[in-house]
Amino acid sequence: MKVSTPLTSGWTLRLDSSRHLPPHAPDTVAGAALPAAPPAVIPAVIPATVPGCVHTDLLTAGLIPDPFLDRNETEVAWVGRADWTYGTTLSACAAGHERTELVFDGLDTVAEIRLGDIVLGRTRNMHRSFRFDVTDALAAGPAPLTVAFTSAYEEAERVRALLGDRPGAYAEPYQFVRKMACSFGWDWGPTLVTAGLWREPRLEQWSTARIAEVRPRVTVGQDGTGIVSVEVHVRRAPRGEGRTLRLALSVAGTEVRAQVPSDAVEMTLRVEVPGVERWWPRGHGDQPLYGCVVALADDAGTPLDRWERPVGFRTVELDTSADDHGSAFTLVVNGTPLFARGVNWIPDDVFPSRITPECYRRRLEQAAAAGVDLVRVWGGGIYESEDFYTACDELGLMVWQDFPFACAAYPEEEPLRSEVEAEARENVVRLMPHASLVLWNGNNENLWGFRDWDWEPDLAGRSWGEGYYLDLLPRVVAETDPTRPYWAGSPWSGSRDRHPNDPRHGTAHSWEVWNRRDYTHYRDDVPRFVAEFGWQAPPAYATLRRALSDRPLTPDAPGMLHHQKAEDGNGKLDRGLAHHFAPPADFATWHYLTQVNQVRAVATGVEHWRSHWPLCAGTILWQLNDCWPVTSWAAIDGDGREKPLYHELKRLYADRLLTLQTREGRTVLAAVNQSAEPWTTTALVRRLDAHGGPGAEEHVPVQVAARSVALLELDPEIGELRDPQRELLVADADGLRAVHVAVPDRAFAYPAAEMTISVTPNPGGARVTVTAHTLVRDLLLQADRLHPEARTDRGLVTLLPGESAEFAVTGWNGAGPEALRAALRCVNTSAAMDQVADPVR
Repeated sequence: MKVSTPLTSGWTLRLDSSRHLPPHAPDTVAGAALPAAPPAVIPAVIPATVPGCVHTDLLTAGLIPDPFLDRNETEVAWVGRADWTYGTTLSACAAGHERTELVFDGLDTVAEIRLGDIVLGRTRNMHRSFRFDVTDALAAGPAPLTVAFTSAYEEAERVRALLGDRPGAYAEPYQFVRKMACSFGWDWGPTLVTAGLWREPRLEQWSTARIAEVRPRVTVGQDGTGIVSVEVHVRRAPRGEGRTLRLALSVAGTEVRAQVPSDAVEMTLRVEVPGVERWWPRGHGDQPLYGCVVALADDAGTPLDRWERPVGFRTVELDTSADDHGSAFTLVVNGTPLFARGVNWIPDDVFPSRITPECYRRRLEQAAAAGVDLVRVWGGGIYESEDFYTACDELGLMVWQDFPFACAAYPEEEPLRSEVEAEARENVVRLMPHASLVLWNGNNENLWGFRDWDWEPDLAGRSWGEGYYLDLLPRVVAETDPTRPYWAGSPWSGSRDRHPNDPRHGTAHSWEVWNRRDYTHYRDDVPRFVAEFGWQAPPAYATLRRALSDRPLTPDAPGMLHHQKAEDGNGKLDRGLAHHFAPPADFATWHYLTQVNQVRAVATGVEHWRSHWPLCAGTILWQLNDCWPVTSWAAIDGDGREKPLYHELKRLYADRLLTLQTREGRTVLAAVNQSAEPWTTTALVRRLDAHGGPGAEEHVPVQVAARSVALLELDPEIGELRDPQRELLVADADGLRAVHVAVPDRAFAYPAAEMTISVTPNPGGARVTVTAHTLVRDLLLQADRLHPEARTDRGLVTLLPGESAEFAVTGWNGAGPEALRAALRCVNTSAAMDQVADPVR
């Protein structure tokens, strides 16, 4: 039987002193010159952790400062320009196996692998695995193994010189090397160009034959029978040549067996499992998974190798049919069209080797708890680990997987083309067992970039990636994984004859709003599917205090600006605030109002687009997570703290959503029901005077079919505000609330907020109850201001006079009323709260 031995101990790291750092023009990060050489003496030998990378090893050894703090990113920039060598010793292998192979599932990125004096091979692709036969090399005894990494910059610059420059969104040469593009920096990420063994290496020993590849195609027949068709490729050793082998495929207790002829290296097995339960996205059903096992044996029945994965039975289609509005982009799972409630996913750490299975599970559980049912793995990152996709399988999170191309023109010639095809084929095969994977996407914004970002004149006829997205990648998917749809890019309208970001067709990215306009302009159109949109806000206050030493904290402090990577990011934040609020008087107010604006911007878009289902069939928020502490579009910041936006997603992505919308000049109540059951209730809609003057109310019957939207007319007496500067509309039904204010906050006559707060200690935390005596708009408890480890279970809430809201806080014992005063804030906080009740002991 094949034996696998992890190679994770005994590694060392050294700076390659045989070569100097390459000469290059001075680089900058946020205007600061980058050091071209180590700032201190680097020891000859440094203990190394594998899996890991150079940066994490230098951090552990205390040789570089934490690049996530202050402006330390600039102090460690030299690391990515240097060459590094990892080394260990491989022991002599035990006798009894014909073959011993050295396997690397992740080498980042440009490496030469030596065993003793033998060069086993050279690599230049972070996204592939590599396998080397070391049988003879280890037969004589132990041998030193070295993996020498050349700077990814050097390889990228070599390829750029060979093939000619190509335009991109950033000056870094990320499109010239098959490496995680955002290692080179992004408008939310630091420039930390890594090197190392980022996934676990191992030795595999085997005899006669082993399983080289398994391609399971999992479908469901019209009668509900589960069908698994598995193409198995085997690799033979000398004792396996000319010998019949045995294969068995077992799924959910149903097994088929076959013989592999003596001259064959591949075979297809098919098993039918009657009466299977279907895998559904979360919110639509359960996620049953069935064990799928492929076993290889010799002609005497002696086990040789085994492949095992869980699989889920479901069908997935992409409806792109033409209609009166353009052409659709609707995911259809098990015959059911879905409105996708999505988030974009970036690598959860700029050093991916630090992302543990527990990290993946925690972040994806946060997504599921917020009502998310689709996660898009963005094309500037990586093909994620098995832990990521397994968690998505189990949580019912659909996965939209980009191929790793983003925001640049990519050469289609060698040495890149063969690397692209090899990585694509390998990763399609690796990921195809996962039920959660529902879509392959060719690239992020490159088809759009060619059209709108002035690439064509700079390219002067040179290749830019179109052949990958419209030819190579769809062929790979069609040949390898035909059970899933492929889409050429995001955004993409489905045809060269249409603008790639035409909202009437396919997928659209909505960035004009954040970049140039107020978020109310999200209502200007109804894209068929919004694959990217978002609004920035800084991370949580405790995250800023941990990461920055600026005192006092101000929006334009050096550290704050360094941790704002978007072009004119703070300017866009301030212009966004100016549409709605008076200039903030201090940092605390600025921090709070930017959170409010992020919530309201995203809510404006999602409420509008969801109310137009099925014309619009999905929204994918940019973005769920961050890879370091930074001002960004994320709902969860780089320290894992949940911004107010995260809690707002729970409302926006719930099965049922109540929202007040303007249609054809009048206000209507939109009731969105994405559940499988009809929704019958009565909504109370009130026109209220913020200062307690006369108002009016109406009880509106609500009847919404399953997976439908109802637009309900309001009595003009209710729906038409008489004094928009004092009046607001509030709709309530089944614990859901919609609030409509017709003028900017700076023009609304808010009353001075008055509220009473009480604190009740609970095991592990406390319950904070806020009772409003006036209108309280967008009340927020920033729990991390009470204690850095404190969390709360809700975000912004609007209260009417006499109403109360409870915040469950963990990580804080209820002590310190002054801290509570600083942690509670609302839009009309001018008079703050009238009292804080003593905690109940």
